Amino acid sequence: MPRFVGPLDAELAAEAAAGLAHAGRRLRRALDALAAFDAARRGRAGCDAEHRRHLVADAAEAYWGYVVQRELLGLQDAEYIGREYGVPPEVRLAMGPRVGRRSRRG
Repeated sequence: MPRFVGPLDAELAAEAAAGLAHAGRRLRRALDALAAFDAARRGRAGCDAEHRRHLVADAAEAYWGYVVQRELLGLQDAEYIGREYGVPPEVRLAMGPRVGRRSRRG
């Protein structure tokens, strides 16, 4: 785990905290969007499967980004984050960067 003890360390710690907070908010937004989509389509046939795949991919990339940010700070706990944020199994299985196209930054 990084130790912030030098003259610039307060700024480095603040940047690390800001980056981690941003990644956490991005994950929360992506998971909320997926949950809202699923709630809206309950009981309705003919859902937009392509849109849902996109939402799962967004959430999987955001989950990966948050886990990586935490690991850079020495926090090796992807399973804890999955439980704490309620990451669905399909998002956990798809965790990683987008392949084949640029992702949207959030």
